[in-house]
Formats: sequence, structure tokens, C-alpha cells
Amino acid sequence: MKFPEHPLDVLVIAPHPDDAEISVGGTVVSYRRRGKRVGVLDLTDGEPTPHGSPELRREETLAASRILALAWRDNLGLPNRSLRNTLDARRRLAGVLRQTRPQVILAPYREDAHPDHTAASQLVDEARFWAKLTRTDLPGEPYLPPHVFYYWSIHLRVHPRPAFVIDISDGIDTKMDAVRAFRSQVITGRSDQYPTIPDQIRDIARYWGWTIGTAFGEPFACREEIGLTDFDAIL
Repeated sequence: MKFPEHPLDVLVIAPHPDDAEISVGGTVVSYRRRGKRVGVLDLTDGEPTPHGSPELRREETLAASRILALAWRDNLGLPNRSLRNTLDARRRLAGVLRQTRPQVILAPYREDAHPDHTAASQLVDEARFWAKLTRTDLPGEPYLPPHVFYYWSIHLRVHPRPAFVIDISDGIDTKMDAVRAFRSQVITGRSDQYPTIPDQIRDIARYWGWTIGTAFGEPFACREEIGLTDFDAIL
């Protein structure tokens, strides 16, 4: 695995290729347009799926990464459909965190119908703790990423109250282009009757935008308090 030359501002950790685009693609676009260094680490290759293959998913991931203008992307190579928070997986992810040194981690919300998503959420929390440990054989220097925010998945139809919602109105079209790059997952073999999967993803973003008075949004949860210096940050 080749790591970025400079620390990342934001690292999205996704159970499968396309999860980052579906869940936080608009937020990624917003941060990239502000000059931030954003990376994505996919934990698995997402295969097998009905219309995909490892080779096709790599091509789609590369196309989506170009659309989002990511600073870095890689795959941890953990097993799809049987992702677990094992000691080996925790060690490997902690090593990535120590070498990418993100200021913000975006991880899956802990409650979901997909076992890989719930396992990924716990894995991120525990790898983050391991990343700061001293006197270990982990690669890189000890590092504790300062912030972890959790993004919503699409599998469980629940509405937890988010800590905040990011306005992605200016990035919705780029987000949807990146989502559609995963044609084998959201288009091929799917019904063309409304709503299609891309329609649903866009409609969900529209709903979250409505909650904050904007056109489109993406929600996030946080397990810790969020510090502000003054009200300007939320006005």
C-alpha cells in the first residue's frame, strides 16, 4: 500500500467501494473544493455481487475517485460479506491511520442492517484507539485522529437524530456522477422505474437538505461533544 506524502484532512473509511460515494460523496466534494486533502479507504472489494467482478469494481472505483478528485484511495483487502473486527484487521487499519494521519475520520454509523457496516463501525473505533499506542510494532508514529463522525448507511430505514448536517447543495451533481460510476451496483440489472437507486440516493439527500433549509444535505452523528469557539461556526 502506497501512502500519501502529506497527512490527510479527511479520511472516509468505507466497508465497500461505492459506500463513500453514496453516503458522503457531497461532503467529499465540498471539502475538496476548499482545498482539503480527502482520502478514501475501502475495507473490502465488495465482491461478489450479481453484476460485478473484482476487476470491474476496481475500474468503477478509479472512475469515481477521479470524479471526486480524491487525494488518495486504497483498499485494505479484508473479506467482503464476512468483515469482522479481528485483531489482525484492527492492526492493519491502525497502521493506515498512523500513516495517513487524518484530522477527521468519517465512518459508518454503528446501527445498520448490513453486518459489514456494523463491523466496520466498531473496527474504526477500536483501530483509532490502537493507532495512538506506544511500544508496539505498528508502522508509523503513534497518532490519535482528533475527530470521528459517523455517516448514515442506506440499508436500514431509521432516522436517528444527527449531530449535524452538511450542506452539499453545490456538490450534489458531482456526488451523483460518482455514484453512477458504480454502474454494476446502481444501474445494471436494476429497474428503470422511478425511483431508481440513484433517484433514491438523491431524494434522501434532498430530505436532509430540507431539514437544514438547503437544497441537499448529508447527516452525521458524533459520540463526543463538538467544540466551537463561537456561534459563527453554525450561523
